Amino acid sequence: MKKKISLIMSLMLVISLFSLTGCGSASGEKKGEVRVYCLGDYFDPELISQFEDKTGISVVADYFDTNEEMYPVISKGSVDYDVICVSDYMISRLISEGLLQKYDAANIPNLANIDDKYMKMSESFDPDMKYTVPHTWGTLGILYNKEHIAQDRIRSWNDLWREEFSQQIVMPDSMRDTYAIALKALGYSINTTDENEIKAATEYLEKQKSLVYKYANDSARDMAIGGYADIAVVWNGEVLYSQEDNDSLEFIIPEEGSESFLDMWAITAAAKNKENGETWINFMLGRDTALMNFDYLTYSIPNKAVIDEISSDARKKGYLFPDESITSKCEMLRNLGAEGDDLYSKYWKEFKAQ
Repeated sequence: MKKKISLIMSLMLVISLFSLTGCGSASGEKKGEVRVYCLGDYFDPELISQFEDKTGISVVADYFDTNEEMYPVISKGSVDYDVICVSDYMISRLISEGLLQKYDAANIPNLANIDDKYMKMSESFDPDMKYTVPHTWGTLGILYNKEHIAQDRIRSWNDLWREEFSQQIVMPDSMRDTYAIALKALGYSINTTDENEIKAATEYLEKQKSLVYKYANDSARDMAIGGYADIAVVWNGEVLYSQEDNDSLEFIIPEEGSESFLDMWAITAAAKNKENGETWINFMLGRDTALMNFDYLTYSIPNKAVIDEISSDARKKGYLFPDESITSKCEMLRNLGAEGDDLYSKYWKEFKAQ
């Protein structure tokens, strides 16, 4: 009997030790994976290991440069991603084509951290706010070297057509973003589908072409930092980073208003790990995570749980957290449908061929 008791006790000890090493325990149990597809460099990479340690869920993360690059991957289902981070205008298209599914709010309690005004803004492309959750917010503006350019020379998008700035301007190399600048400068909506207005914007961009040093996206800020160009069109989230490397740089949101964006987390219709995807989104909305992401990205964040913890200097910069007088003049890109996309593409190709 003692031998049996001894054997039982030994077995219980082995089982206990086995559990403590991670097989079967709450802390070490593997709970599958989550496959994330996100705009490149859009969250602090250290958060992956933090998420894995906290949840036991393995992360497989892939990245894309533009929403247009992402779309065929999701629409063709070549890879079964669970969670994607995409921009406002693309979301309505994904919803209408049945490529996203509704999330379970009960699995994302940190939704309570999102400021209501950003949820309201999101209704323009996700009317019931059942598919998407805000990640970052921002607006397009002009980064310029204040040592070479007086403040009163850069107030409007139209100032980017001044001859005095010839070969000192970096413009976006992105169809909708580039057209947004010309359309705003001419007083039109950035979502117009009026062919005459799009044609006028194309002609205006053609007039500017000889003044442009380079058309670029992510590298635009680096050209301004390095002094290759005195003016670069960039997103407001690029500014703090740029000023740390070159304190001669200043930023404005032009007086006509600008293009703004909301980038959102969403669960794909093809998700094989929906609950894990919701766990990922909830983690990203957490207070500590949001603060880490702001420090890493320096993009405006919609998370009210951390606004007071962001340094006062950063909060005072109107371009990071602009007030209603600025945001009221900004527009988010909308999905224009196949006909609208074709119309822009037609004129964009003509412009690029010049």
